[in-house]
Amino acid sequence: MLINNSKMDYRQLTYAEIEKLKSQGCHSDEWELIEVSPDFTPEYIHNTTFSGKIRLGSFCGDFVLAGGVRKISGIRNAYLHNVSVGNGCCIENIKNYIANYDISDRVFIENIDCMIVDGETTFGNGTEVSVLNETGGREVIIHDKLSAHEAYIAAMYRHRPELAFKMKTLVQKYAEDISSERGYIGNDSIIVDTGYIKNVKIGSYCKIEGAGRLKNGSLNSNKYAPIHIGYGVVCDDFIISSGSHIEDGTTLTRCFVGQSCHMGHNYSASDSLFFCNCQEENGEACAIFAGPFTVTHHKSTLLIAGMFSFMNAGSGSNQSNHMYKLGPIHQGILERGAKTSSDSYILWPARIGAFSLVMGRHVAHPDTTNLPFSYLIEEKNTTYLIPGVNLRSVGTIRDAQKWPKRDNRKDPCKMDKVNYNLLSPYTIQKMFNGRDILKELSRVSGETSSTYSYQSAKIKNSSLNSGIKFYEIGITKFLGNSVIKRLENIKFKNDEEIRQRLYPDTAIGSGEWVDVSGLIAPRSEINRLMEDIESGSLDSVEKIDSRLSEIHNNYYTYEWTWAFEKMQSFFGVKIESITSEDIIDIVEKWKEAVIGLDRMVYDDARKEFSLSAMTGFGADGSREEQLMDFEQVRGDFENNPFVHAVLEHIKVKRELGDELIDRLRGMG
Repeated sequence: MLINNSKMDYRQLTYAEIEKLKSQGCHSDEWELIEVSPDFTPEYIHNTTFSGKIRLGSFCGDFVLAGGVRKISGIRNAYLHNVSVGNGCCIENIKNYIANYDISDRVFIENIDCMIVDGETTFGNGTEVSVLNETGGREVIIHDKLSAHEAYIAAMYRHRPELAFKMKTLVQKYAEDISSERGYIGNDSIIVDTGYIKNVKIGSYCKIEGAGRLKNGSLNSNKYAPIHIGYGVVCDDFIISSGSHIEDGTTLTRCFVGQSCHMGHNYSASDSLFFCNCQEENGEACAIFAGPFTVTHHKSTLLIAGMFSFMNAGSGSNQSNHMYKLGPIHQGILERGAKTSSDSYILWPARIGAFSLVMGRHVAHPDTTNLPFSYLIEEKNTTYLIPGVNLRSVGTIRDAQKWPKRDNRKDPCKMDKVNYNLLSPYTIQKMFNGRDILKELSRVSGETSSTYSYQSAKIKNSSLNSGIKFYEIGITKFLGNSVIKRLENIKFKNDEEIRQRLYPDTAIGSGEWVDVSGLIAPRSEINRLMEDIESGSLDSVEKIDSRLSEIHNNYYTYEWTWAFEKMQSFFGVKIESITSEDIIDIVEKWKEAVIGLDRMVYDDARKEFSLSAMTGFGADGSREEQLMDFEQVRGDFENNPFVHAVLEHIKVKRELGDELIDRLRGMG
């Protein structure tokens, strides 16, 4: 059944219009099957063959192309079968034919090979992607509204078979509901110089130029966030979300691409999921779960059978997912913010803690999930672990600042619910665990041991003691932040008012927290969501998305519940007897931690301006010219914007703490 392209009634061609079309080289065996809009005129249709049911709008207006060329709307040198065409379209030079498509208003189609829908199709919805394990077992069924969090639950909670069955059923129902024997091209789309397009749904304002093949997929473009598909792109069994750019010979097979991703320079991927703001160039991916802000730019980089988010892969980064025994069955996880250096290698299975850096080759299957912000460094085929040291890294702080700024999503409807917080109950609970692990290692092996063994890694004595200190600084900073935020802008009269304000607004948030691929949440709420899917009370993908949004929007309410409990145990206070002096003591410790950490970051940044960092500058001159050349290119340390930001952060945090202390001392 043809879709109306406007609200106006359509009519059949008049005898004079048919004769006019014939005189302009047009042909049809069934002119009576052609319907046109009331203001249709035939003069802009030339050398076109019509078959099946055809509906045509009016041809008015023109298109201004690059270089200032103008083309009048119309249909020229084309073959249309079972096609409806909206108002103001230009379709010309179709090598074969267009079949079974509804084309909206102001669409420009030129120099394409073939565009068809052949039988009933779901446009890529319902495609199974064998993520993380190439041999199957963690398949995620992709659809137009897939979020990173829904995909995470579908892939990672396979110990709940009823959940997996219900989620599969929901997506299959969605796919059935949108299935059609007709394709769709949205308003103001442009398709030029493109090869074979089959069973593809194309949203509004999409631009396709020079693509090689697009087969069985959806391009969910819209006015706010257009999609661009560039030259040589080949996509099979795919869904690409709003705002994404797929360029320059990229090849995708059984892939989902989230909002505002960028892929180019002959990147190739199969059986992989990429969520919002991923940037993938030059390299290769197989069976990866690329959560928000997964970035790889290098030809020599292979990401395989791994889960990543907020990750930057160095050149030559590689993983292996089999040990030449049962085949490619192993998987690995780099938790949020983890990085790999150039030429790093990890033999799966392995799990790397949040915001850690991996350098060298690691073949002993490390699991550092409870030792976040660490360095893993290879030395003589041994993995050495330096716990917590990344907390003081200027690179870590810079990353945390840049991610929100690099969120390029323009679509008002954001599918991924991204929490950017560097310190959260998720990472702080791991710091608590890490501190306990390091203290226990010291107790069991002795404080004077030169090296400690943790699973498959070695920890030097100095690194262990520094790690405990780093984790305590991180914990103090987070809990102090939470207390200050809870008490801000309130004039208290006595200690009882302070206690009442400190009590949480909800019981939700207590216990373990999880990172559901960008969404940081209490495990209890994720469990409740999964139970509601299993029971059938969440019976659509839209309802699941709504619940995920609710969890995300309540993050800070839930966070305080968790921080409230940890504050009491960590600082040794009880809510029943806490006083303003106790709060002042906490704030003083917080100030010491925050300012101390900022000083470490400041010192780390200074290394970027050392004499060794100037090597290669002022290539043919004296040391003075080298310094001048360096400053012209990199600037000087004292005027560096990041350095200024660190110093300003110290000033602001000191003032924030002092303001609360003054307010508490002035009670009464």
